[in-house]
Amino acid sequence: MRGTESFVYPNDIEPAWGLMIVLYPYITGLVAGAFVVSALYHVLGREELRPVSRMALVTSLSFCSVATVPLLLHLHQPQRCFQVMITPSPTSAIAGFGLIYSAYMLLLVVEVWLVFRPTIVAGAVSRDGLVGRIYRVLALGSREISPGAMAVDARWISWLSIAGIPAACVLHGYVGFLFGAVKANPWWSTALMPVIFLVSAIVSGIALLVVLYLWLNCWRRTRPDGDCLRSLARYLWLFLVLAVSLELLEMGQLAYEASGEWEVLRSLLVERLAVSYWLVQLLIGSIVPLVLLPIAMHPRLPGPLASCIAGLCSLLVLVQVLAMRWNVVIGGQLFSKSFQGFIDFPLRWGGREGLVAAGFVLLLPLVVLRFAGKLFPFVPDATPTREPLDGTT
Repeated sequence: MRGTESFVYPNDIEPAWGLMIVLYPYITGLVAGAFVVSALYHVLGREELRPVSRMALVTSLSFCSVATVPLLLHLHQPQRCFQVMITPSPTSAIAGFGLIYSAYMLLLVVEVWLVFRPTIVAGAVSRDGLVGRIYRVLALGSREISPGAMAVDARWISWLSIAGIPAACVLHGYVGFLFGAVKANPWWSTALMPVIFLVSAIVSGIALLVVLYLWLNCWRRTRPDGDCLRSLARYLWLFLVLAVSLELLEMGQLAYEASGEWEVLRSLLVERLAVSYWLVQLLIGSIVPLVLLPIAMHPRLPGPLASCIAGLCSLLVLVQVLAMRWNVVIGGQLFSKSFQGFIDFPLRWGGREGLVAAGFVLLLPLVVLRFAGKLFPFVPDATPTREPLDGTT
């Protein structure tokens, strides 16, 4: 060190990972969570989830298609990303993610094609213009589908859904593994970190589907299916209980061990993350939905009220998971490597790590989903008659 002017206490200037690294696990979590809902219908035969089964699959594909955008914006040389696939290193965690992401993306593309093959073939025959040409390309020369071919497609859909469940778990559990492998950070380096990331991913995916399903029905001026909404609320509540329990268990274990690093973590939670952790993540995003969701599950609750409660809780859960990602990624970098103080994280509007870029990244998969919905309609061809949400006929 040449002089005191080159020394920065407490030996860090600002966190190396910014908003893009917060959004990266957030978006991949939505991918995994949405696919789990689709698999519940195709694998376990949860017929009440049929109204959202197609939307869940297309949502997973749409969000997965842009999941790497935050990483590319974070890199100083994003064009070098192809080196991960061209010259992968067997000991590189990032190279491993490239292979997992590519395999999962291929699985999603094939399953979406099989699920919507009747729609694609029908569009190739009946539609004109650009949409018709797209359908004809996707049809791969088919002009009709026999009942036997439909049966084969159904078996392949089931097999792909079965394979996709562990693939989705690996995709997002791998993100938690990357953080848990950082031994120098006591908050990240825990065995529960991959599990917490995975469960919170399922929670966020289910919450996203509730919001999209209610918005779709509002836009189409139709009533949401009561059994479907109650089932989604039930799964959301169960996985939220598991996610919150694991998060509190992780923090309780760190507090019980009372190591030297715990004093720094405790001061961080009390001083720097008091609002984002205690208020947003625990109180508003966890306790409030845990209390209100059982009310939305009640079969005798009026339909509009149940929809409002389920939609509000889902929005709060989406905020909770985003706050959790913020607290882990950003909060885990706010204490110095010497454990002798805290650093600040500057929020900026511009730049590739700014708020404007973050808003663009969050909006991009919704835009992709909007266009994907034009080719792959969310509403099933024939929806069985079900009991209305408010119990009336």
